[in-house]
Amino acid sequence: MNGTTTETITRELPDADATRAFGAELAGLVRAGDLVILTGDLGAGKTTLTQGLGRGLHVRGQVASPTFIIAREHPPLPREDGTRGPALVHVDAYRLGGLDELDALDLDSSLDESVTVVEWGRGLAEALTEDRLEIDLARPRGGEPDPDDPDSGVRRATIRGVGERWADLRL
Repeated sequence: MNGTTTETITRELPDADATRAFGAELAGLVRAGDLVILTGDLGAGKTTLTQGLGRGLHVRGQVASPTFIIAREHPPLPREDGTRGPALVHVDAYRLGGLDELDALDLDSSLDESVTVVEWGRGLAEALTEDRLEIDLARPRGGEPDPDDPDSGVRRATIRGVGERWADLRL
């Protein structure tokens, strides 16, 4: 599935709090049916960004790395105005051996009602939909974390929208 790629946008995120805030900002852009693919080395901020997204979507449960359970669904909580947003499905594809294992998670059944975030999804999750938001997270040289504070360190987020849904991506 090939879609049109929008302009690439880069954001500097000085620390974990800024990464979470960026995730919360993204919550204002995403809607049910959206797929977000997160790529980056260990400690780059994939789960941290997803925590902010979950907070912005106002979902239930602590957003934590789903490494050992592979996928976790966070249902929406009622907002102050009584409405509910989409659920958040958080997937860690790191341990998946290929597309067959991703298909076995049956993400297609919840894709339309949820915002689905797939960490380590490059090369696998693109098959789920033509429209997706791809975010690469990196800690550039000099942005390494303080060994006493794993949340420290500058991150760089490179964001690309793919498909008609993201044709007018503005951050």
